Amino acid sequence: MEYSALILFTIATSITPGPNNLMIMTSGVNYGFRRSLPHLFGIDIGFVLMIIGVGLGMSQLFAQVPQLLIWLKVIGIIYLIYLAYRIATSPTKHLVADILDEMKNKPLSFLQAALFQWVNPKAWIMIVGAIVTYTNTSMDYTVQVGIIALFFLFLGTPCTFMWLGFGTALKRYLADPLHLKIFNIVMAGLLLLSLLPVVLELIA
Repeated sequence: MEYSALILFTIATSITPGPNNLMIMTSGVNYGFRRSLPHLFGIDIGFVLMIIGVGLGMSQLFAQVPQLLIWLKVIGIIYLIYLAYRIATSPTKHLVADILDEMKNKPLSFLQAALFQWVNPKAWIMIVGAIVTYTNTSMDYTVQVGIIALFFLFLGTPCTFMWLGFGTALKRYLADPLHLKIFNIVMAGLLLLSLLPVVLELIA
């Protein structure tokens, strides 16, 4: 495996803005660092489990039914557009990073954040891209999938912590309802912008 290239790929895709990073940042703003930790660990562990699941179980299915991956991306895009709408229109007192009505006054749980990975288009692109690009026939395939999962666990998790730290640092400034409203709208816009590569790929 090309370990140096995989390291760069892991860091670059984990640290750039995307649904997970924007959501954990807004969770830090609204709920603080400590209350957002289950959300953070749900992202990172859920993503690693998804790598293993896709790499070992679903890659053959996608090879046989490529339309399935397209439909999953479309569902993810629709879901995230809805999420962006909820964030932008949420009351300034509480940012709706909860998505569902029963989650209005609390951050995402570990399980909710882990399950969210399966409708996150960026997660699918990162995983499929890593598996297709960095696995080869000169090494056991299962071992290679495990290595990719470990790279994302140990290199991606600090990136998620960084975004949560950004949100926590902004918490005092965003105590002003007007500032929080502006922040909500900007985050919703960035969330939509993060979908652009996926949309362009589907159009192409």
